[in-house]
Amino acid sequence: MTIAEKFAQLRSRDEKALIAFITAGDPSLEDLPGIISMLVEAGVDILEIGVPFSDPIADGPTIQASSQRALDRGVRPGAILETLKGMEVPIPIVLMGYYNTAHRRGLAAYAQELRFAGASGTIMCDLIPEEGDDWIAASHSAGLDTVFLAAPTSTPDRVAQVCRVSTGFLYAVSRTGVTGAQSQTSSDARGLVTSLKAMTEVPVCVGFGISSPDQVREVCEYADGAVVGSWLVDLLAREWKSGEGAAAIGAQVAALKSATRS
Repeated sequence: MTIAEKFAQLRSRDEKALIAFITAGDPSLEDLPGIISMLVEAGVDILEIGVPFSDPIADGPTIQASSQRALDRGVRPGAILETLKGMEVPIPIVLMGYYNTAHRRGLAAYAQELRFAGASGTIMCDLIPEEGDDWIAASHSAGLDTVFLAAPTSTPDRVAQVCRVSTGFLYAVSRTGVTGAQSQTSSDARGLVTSLKAMTEVPVCVGFGISSPDQVREVCEYADGAVVGSWLVDLLAREWKSGEGAAAIGAQVAALKSATRS
């Protein structure tokens, strides 16, 4: 299923998207299939899978630590893609990472690798749209959407550029700074989404700091979906291996999904 098909399906049901982020290899790469299955069953609509990187500058302490744990276990991009190749995932997968990974493996080759592994799109956290033409071309040749980020501090020119090159959906960063769960969503998010929606018909989803059903519900009043990352990464690290961990995590994720329904 493509990202566009998923959003069309959601619109037909009068729902917004719940997008979940996890780090591949944390708690372990062997756990990845089980975690994905749990999230699909809980109702996640799109799954962002983080490719561990040694200098994750856009990420806060929770995801930085998760990425480092995965690297310490020897998790590398090739092993992640091999794991995904062996799965049939019924929702779109977006591989999220940093440009150096693609650059080292070769842009065209890496884009094809991602597509063969079942990805529908990518997010390169440190790639600005003004310098993204080569990766965009490689991705689109491989049939991958390119999701870019816009922040409350983005200039009008940057917002216009992000709207021009983003396909699948557009990631609206709810606040300045790095990722990390917050008790409240930023008041900047609504204005940013309004600006983006005036310039593009691509769905706009809000992330950075979302960690509760109330926050998901609030975001879905004005955006096309909510992205939950640090909260879930922390929960998986703490509870996945403990007894009824999978069921308990799935129930909490299902509560987030319920908040996307009108």
